[in-house]
Amino acid sequence: MGLQQRYAILTVDTETLPKRALNDHVNRLIWGRHDKGTAGVREMCAIGDEFNAKHVFFVDMCGAYFYPEEMCEVVRWLDRSGQDVQLHTHPEVLPKSFWTENGVEFRPEYMNDYTEDAWAGFIISHFAKMISEITGKEILAYRSGSFRWNGCSIRALKAANILLSFNNSMRAYRAGRCVFSEPTNLPYAWSNGIIEVPVTEKQILIQPGRTESWASLTYPQSAYFPFHTERQSVISRIFGKGLTLSVFLIHSWSLLSWDENGHATYRDDQRLEGYRKLLAQLAGDYDIITTRDFLDLYALGKITVSQTVDIAKADLKRYA
Repeated sequence: MGLQQRYAILTVDTETLPKRALNDHVNRLIWGRHDKGTAGVREMCAIGDEFNAKHVFFVDMCGAYFYPEEMCEVVRWLDRSGQDVQLHTHPEVLPKSFWTENGVEFRPEYMNDYTEDAWAGFIISHFAKMISEITGKEILAYRSGSFRWNGCSIRALKAANILLSFNNSMRAYRAGRCVFSEPTNLPYAWSNGIIEVPVTEKQILIQPGRTESWASLTYPQSAYFPFHTERQSVISRIFGKGLTLSVFLIHSWSLLSWDENGHATYRDDQRLEGYRKLLAQLAGDYDIITTRDFLDLYALGKITVSQTVDIAKADLKRYA
């Protein structure tokens, strides 16, 4: 790491969601292989390597139920390439048979609706073990699919000894996908000791009579959160120089485009080159870090938590 003392984390949700492709989901949505070209995780990593930057790949191992060998090879390749492989889950895609095979008599769907810690605990521990058995490394961080989580998820992380949660998102909260989020971009601690690392977001100016909205720091960029054409550091420009940690939200298919059916497709190299420009800017302004780097910096006091939040605030009863 350099001496910037400002840090960026490139988080990549790596997933095979059924609606994103007609078939061959791992090839199309993760490796990014299409008839006219390829723009997937290999290309993303290669661009990162140009700037000595590693990504944090949150891999949705629920996809391993449908593509077991292929998803294991994704994890294996990312790990061998020196990337940071962490846990992501979209259990809503799992069939009822998965649950009955594992002793659950009905199919719980979205994790923000879970009412039993044991359900979240099973999902997190089951799929974390799958990754660890491939990489030989402990899981340090977790992000729930579509930021759907609640207090059950945070308690399950504690039970699984997963230290970092990357789930806080006001954008997801306002969309009803989680029961709580703090309106902050600063890391904070839960009352059970888990450290929350929010995705970087900004509040969109509210028009009279409209609900408050938030935009996430993403690639491709949000129209409400432009960055790669600016010479000045985007984060400094928007938040001032007080924000020392910025968390980007990227997907394994972020270098692709969408066809008329909403399926991922390769169109041209425009998004590849845009991503290269983004990383060139970021590498000059920030140290790009992994989850292990985050924990090391936290231990040294170079990254701190802003507050401690009672985990009860994230319990489902807040909907009542």
